[in-house]
Amino acid sequence: MSSPRADSMRLSARFLLILAGLIGFGGVLYLGLSSANAVVIGFVVLGWIVSLCLHESAHAFAAYLGGDRSVETRGYLTLDPMAYAQPLLTFGLPVLFVMLGGIGLPGGAVYIERVALRSHWWDSLVSAAGPLANAIFLGLLAIPFWLDWPMAAGAGAFWSAVGFLAYLQATALALNLLPIPGFDGFGIIRPHLPHDMQAQADRFAAIAGLLLLALVFIPQFGSAIRNASLAITDFAGIDRYFIAKGYAMFRLFR
Repeated sequence: MSSPRADSMRLSARFLLILAGLIGFGGVLYLGLSSANAVVIGFVVLGWIVSLCLHESAHAFAAYLGGDRSVETRGYLTLDPMAYAQPLLTFGLPVLFVMLGGIGLPGGAVYIERVALRSHWWDSLVSAAGPLANAIFLGLLAIPFWLDWPMAAGAGAFWSAVGFLAYLQATALALNLLPIPGFDGFGIIRPHLPHDMQAQADRFAAIAGLLLLALVFIPQFGSAIRNASLAITDFAGIDRYFIAKGYAMFRLFR
């Protein structure tokens, strides 16, 4: 198996700029230079965009390992947010939804040539790779809480922002793993279904995003997703106080 070209794996300037902004906002919050809601929003939104880049690139990297070389030529491995097939669906709508509802809406997927993948199991792994990236990012954000760093150093606004960003990763996990056509949870099982069922699911997937938008605004469904997300962050060891405080600071800016 050949390795990706070095230039196809080089992080894009756009991603590095977003990452620099995230670190900058984080530094301001951590040092207590400002606890303004605008700074919290800047940190959380840029952190969310970084996680979207990681999610989509994880799909692409798994596809490359599984035999799809097209992801390399499309620039998916550089984490460039503008390289994806539908930047508005992949980044615009999820960011807007975070701003409006505080839920990590899944973005539009990268284009994968699934016929080039070596097996059904590689196809499943490609779908699983995105949520796995969210889980890893959530785990990294949770480490300071395991070590009680919020009690030892850094301003409270910083840890609240980190806690809320971790919660968004949990909502992304809860939503992405739903076994609904068009989402990663269904994508994991799709390759193992009969071909006629796959074809029917593909037709339904075109409206799955609109269906999810409608479902999220149904109180019972929204509550179920939030409860599942909080169960995930509880398991990760993140105190709900920081999540609630971060969410309050995030929403007060509106």
